[in-house]
Amino acid sequence: MRVIAGSFRSRTLQAPAGLATRPTSDRLRETLFNVLAPRIQGAASLDLYAGSGAVGIEALSRGAAWVVFVERAPTAIRMLRANLDGLGLTEGYRIVAGSVGGYLRNAEGGPEFDVLFLDPPYDAAREYAATLELLGGRAAGATADGALVIAEHRRNESPEDRYGQLQRTRLLKQGDAALSFYARTSAIEEGLNGQ
Repeated sequence: MRVIAGSFRSRTLQAPAGLATRPTSDRLRETLFNVLAPRIQGAASLDLYAGSGAVGIEALSRGAAWVVFVERAPTAIRMLRANLDGLGLTEGYRIVAGSVGGYLRNAEGGPEFDVLFLDPPYDAAREYAATLELLGGRAAGATADGALVIAEHRRNESPEDRYGQLQRTRLLKQGDAALSFYARTSAIEEGLNGQ
């Protein structure tokens, strides 16, 4: 696994051994960041179920202003810290050791994010629904105006098209994985009214 582009291009990243953590593949990360390219520079990014931190680190490498990594597995947190240390990163990020649900339920009054990425374990279907429902409802304040929420999931198992204020705007499939892109419906409606 490596950083695809930006200031840390081609630097290698480590992932915890075993099947508990499934890092986003290099190819899928490249596809993701090709889509995000116009909006990542200076963005505030939230990496939920961060694992090794590959997505958030890619965002930092490509010019994101800062990233919050949320992860609860101690092994993954150790690997995430090792990856950040290995790149010499000492600022521009925060690691939250705890559950995604807990973090989002306490998000009111906290920072707003421009890019929010979630990649729960594929077999944790309830995690997708619970997290997207929080982001589309109670934790909607964590999303800045015009923010994108992206969920990585199995190609043949797709989250719903809508969760509260979140509406899916795009679905990209690649290999066995897929990316669902969501935006707040108010932002979609403003875009349509502005045309």
